[in-house]
Amino acid sequence: MAGFDLGSVPFNSDGWGPPDSSVSVPNQISNAPFAPFSRSDKLGRIADWTRSLSNRPGSNSKQNPTDSAFDFSGDDSFATLNADEDSSFRLVDTAAKSHHHGQHRPKFNPRWRFNPHNNRSQLPQRRDEEVEAKKREQEKERARRDRLYNLNRSGTNAGQRRESAVFKSSVDIQPEWNMLDQIPFSTFSKLSFSVPEPEDLLICGGLEFYDRSYDRITPKNERRLERFKNRNFFKITTTDDPVIRRLANEDKATVFATDTILSTLMCAPRSVYSWDIVVQRVGNKLFFDKRDGSQLDLLSVHETSQEPLPDVKDDINSAYSLSVEAAYINQNFSQQVLIRDGKKLSYDEPNPFATEGEEVASVGYRYRRWKLDDDTYLVARCEVQSVAEVNNQRSFLTLNALNEFDPKYSGVDWRQKLETQRGAVLATELKNNANKLAKWTAQALLANADMMKLGYVSRVHPRDHFNHVILAVVGYKPKDFATQINLNTSNMWGIVKSIVDLCMKLNEGKYVLVKDPTKPQVRIYEVPPDAFENDYVEEPLPEDEQVQPPTEDAQGAAEANGAANEVEEKETSTEAA
Repeated sequence: MAGFDLGSVPFNSDGWGPPDSSVSVPNQISNAPFAPFSRSDKLGRIADWTRSLSNRPGSNSKQNPTDSAFDFSGDDSFATLNADEDSSFRLVDTAAKSHHHGQHRPKFNPRWRFNPHNNRSQLPQRRDEEVEAKKREQEKERARRDRLYNLNRSGTNAGQRRESAVFKSSVDIQPEWNMLDQIPFSTFSKLSFSVPEPEDLLICGGLEFYDRSYDRITPKNERRLERFKNRNFFKITTTDDPVIRRLANEDKATVFATDTILSTLMCAPRSVYSWDIVVQRVGNKLFFDKRDGSQLDLLSVHETSQEPLPDVKDDINSAYSLSVEAAYINQNFSQQVLIRDGKKLSYDEPNPFATEGEEVASVGYRYRRWKLDDDTYLVARCEVQSVAEVNNQRSFLTLNALNEFDPKYSGVDWRQKLETQRGAVLATELKNNANKLAKWTAQALLANADMMKLGYVSRVHPRDHFNHVILAVVGYKPKDFATQINLNTSNMWGIVKSIVDLCMKLNEGKYVLVKDPTKPQVRIYEVPPDAFENDYVEEPLPEDEQVQPPTEDAQGAAEANGAANEVEEKETSTEAA
């Protein structure tokens, strides 16, 4: 065994320490720079074994013999006296560098690296506190890594999905808005209120009859989806509706809304994307409105799916493009499945939003009144799209279309599965579009429709979002369908009642309910009276940036975008859609 030579240790008979005579220190440590310091200076490190010495950025890969663990000559922690003191204090990072996570390196950037600029206020911790803090941070880091790992496994980019453009607020929250309350969806699930049967105050508009030949469509004898270029569709908000204004003046109720707005509230716990509803307290009345060009005019696609959609706004499969496409498929579908030039049912009053001689879509507006309590009645404008006659019995229908854009996303190819496994197709839709289907069901229940017809509409080709075919149409009784999708009517009314009660306690003024873009909760803001008056409406992409279809359909591009935008007279005239 190699011996260890201690060298000679001089003995001091007079007291402590080495005797004066033996102050010669023989072999001084070479290459250890001496940094002069005064007592008030912070000391640098003695040695940093974690530095990778050879490949420091900017250095030659050949190792410099003087570049040792003790060499801090290129290090700003031996700061010159006039340098900012704090920036010269750094913690040595003793975490082992993990090389096996190489490819994820940038993601797991350890937060606890001491950053001189962020942590000015922090004093150097005591050693044991430092160790504890580091342990805690490493735990957090590990949890984060696990979370990312699981997300990455569940879908290629699922990790980034939460940051995607979809998770933006549907309305820009202004700094001067005053947040009054946040309600987590968990409180909604416990609510319940049984509302008595409503009464019809009046029905406006005109309905055309449903063409029963559409019930026989199969993927083998699909039908092209047509375009209705000259029929106008209206998306009028509550306070702009002349009939609602009249009913409010006659004191027929205290709360006013539309079926779209009510269904959004009723199905709120199923929503993922952000939405907003404007609430106006006027006198003793409450109006629920939507903004012009609001998210509520479009139809979400794949909102509740685990598979992320592309995050590029102008991709034809981005959430925004799909919602515009879905809106215009729905409009065209609802007009195509009617008997052409057949007899029409006309009601008490013509369509309240149409001008003389204008061709309007088949729609019946039922103004219905519910009793919420002794002093509170709610009137809502509910829509039905068509009427059918079975054994001399007339029944109201709602018409909606589910759309397939690319089987790769849903994992189910409709053309193959619709005939043999329709249940599987519907189950997948219920998973990926839980909110949209629940809202349609809620609207059918509100309008007291006898039947809701669901069309299955698919793109002719996955990359062409202007041409579609109808593969099937299936009818459901709204009550049965609600049971099937677990939609509880007393819970729906419980949510509406609680929000009405909450808003009735507010002072007169204007408020907005916003679904938090990332969390399952709604917030209530108090906003200035002129908010949303001349609101910014999302413009469609410029013509040259749109994905152009074959020439005959070049117009289609403008049409699809038309569906998203409202004409100044507050009507969605999608000339195309």
